[in-house]
Amino acid sequence: MKQEKIFTLLNEMSLDEKIGQLIQLSGEFFSASDISIGPIEKLGISKKMVNLCGSALNVVGAENIRRVQDQQMQKQPHHIPMLFMSDVIYGFKTIFPIPLGLGSSWDPKLVKRAYSVAAEEASASGNQVAFAPMVDVVHDARWGRVLESPGEDPYLNSVYSKNMVEGLQENLANKTGQVSCIKHYAAYGAVEAGREYNQVDMSLSNLYQNFLPPYKAGVKAGAGMVMTALTTLNGVPSTADKWLLSDVLRKKWKFNGIIFSDYASIYELIKHGFARDSTDAALKAIDAGVDIDMKSPCYANGLHELVTNGTLDEEK
Repeated sequence: MKQEKIFTLLNEMSLDEKIGQLIQLSGEFFSASDISIGPIEKLGISKKMVNLCGSALNVVGAENIRRVQDQQMQKQPHHIPMLFMSDVIYGFKTIFPIPLGLGSSWDPKLVKRAYSVAAEEASASGNQVAFAPMVDVVHDARWGRVLESPGEDPYLNSVYSKNMVEGLQENLANKTGQVSCIKHYAAYGAVEAGREYNQVDMSLSNLYQNFLPPYKAGVKAGAGMVMTALTTLNGVPSTADKWLLSDVLRKKWKFNGIIFSDYASIYELIKHGFARDSTDAALKAIDAGVDIDMKSPCYANGLHELVTNGTLDEEK
């Protein structure tokens, strides 16, 4: 779609339609049965916002994706198609070695080919965005997600980050590629004592030298998306860190793609003691630069109020 048509469409869309494009829900929300009412009630968002949702994760199989796409487009006032996304960590139908194993191959070109194959298979199933690569530098074997990373060396991870992104995205033009989403920005693999979701504390020199290079390499390779970490970095949750997302990622690295929250990480700003409630969490996340709210009620329930009461400019 040409840019002028996009601007025309945006001018025609209601505020809730625009907000809908900024939320992502998982596959069970789009069940054909009444079972889907349970997840909706548990998350606490309206059926209206589910119907306006812009993207979905973990809808498996081409037939299911087609069904969800067809039913959602009928509910969309402007019939905007959804985007479908999932983790494509070490293959899709064809299973390759885990990234930690790939990191031991010393063959970046072969890794690039593996990710290109995974992208082609994912595209054939209707998926459009891969939540990969995970390029967190890992030093503590106690952390349960070590296997998803190429390893402990920032240079090695940077080389693989570049090749994984290029492999996923090299066939986007002929629709057999995947938009790459680098994760988890930043320093998610440096959690204290290897405990998932634990805090990360380090000097800026350590951060710049040993942990940021793989993310930067992926951005420079053209990754279309970046996902925030669930953790705090030096006392500030990455999902609400304006310095990290706006100053470093946007301004220094010139990233102009989409910034994604991780699973419910905007809502978890409340648990971090960084936000009063879900509306405040929505404000802090979007002000920091997070575009898409994955699997939380914050944007769906909070952005409308923030815009209508003048706290947030709709153009943002």
